[in-house]
Amino acid sequence: MALSIGRCTSPVITAIGIAVALVAIVGTQYFGWEWGTGQLVPTVIGIVAALIAAFVVFTRRR
Repeated sequence: MALSIGRCTSPVITAIGIAVALVAIVGTQYFGWEWGTGQLVPTVIGIVAALIAAFVVFTRRR
């Protein structure tokens, strides 16, 4: 599975995006997670998501 240079068509990236969205929805609805409240789990998830997004952008630009 390789990433396309012009567009990101990898099913892995799509699956990661869907998983992050589901975790965010479940976390906010059932666990009371909110960004910027100093809670560790949502902060770590946000950092990991940002790193993955930066990696994808970097590899697409190379």
